[in-house]
Amino acid sequence: MKVPAPDAPVSERIRYRLVSAGCRHHANDNIAAFIEPGELDALQDEVQARMQAVLQSLVIDTDSDHNTQETAKRVAKMFLREVFAGRYAEAPAVTEFPNVSRLNELMIVGPITVRSACSHHLCPIMGKVWIGIMPNEHSNLIGLSKYVRLTDWVMNRPQIQEEAVIMLANELEGRVKPDGLAVVMEADHFCMHWRGVKDIEAAMTNSVMRGAFLTDANLRREFLALMPKKSAG
Repeated sequence: MKVPAPDAPVSERIRYRLVSAGCRHHANDNIAAFIEPGELDALQDEVQARMQAVLQSLVIDTDSDHNTQETAKRVAKMFLREVFAGRYAEAPAVTEFPNVSRLNELMIVGPITVRSACSHHLCPIMGKVWIGIMPNEHSNLIGLSKYVRLTDWVMNRPQIQEEAVIMLANELEGRVKPDGLAVVMEADHFCMHWRGVKDIEAAMTNSVMRGAFLTDANLRREFLALMPKKSAG
């Protein structure tokens, strides 16, 4: 890939670093390590300019339409700072504590509200996540709020639900190092509700089971049986 000129768009400079490092940069990848200080502001300005061009191509008169005069700016900020922030922000700080008490009982966190977006149409994905942890004496313990923060960081990217739960499971497994890990996600997909078949009732549920949750049917049943009680509360 050709070295970008000093005055090249910031997206080209970031992409050049990624390609030079052989780093994948799919829609659901985090690229924060390749963004230099100040470049996120410049990238937001670039996205704003390109979004303004999209509005013009949609034949929307943003000059006289007071409702859309700032739309490009709002959308650029929303993409980079909010709904897709998991791509551009570093992972949240998570303090890990040793399992001094040698806890080895099932822990369940959830339902955690998740907001993501389908990478096919950039339509919202709204749902819930439940996390099951079976720790061992060597596991790291993290605070309850950190499960929420990590989930939010992983989910705030364009992606498909099947891959999202795997990414979240990988992140948690690497940090907590439990004997068993379970992640279940249930979500509504607005690419089905809002467009296409326009079915407002259909939802998707999928799961990742690892370690003890995969090999111990009783543990798996216990986790799944407790989920509705958590949801009802």
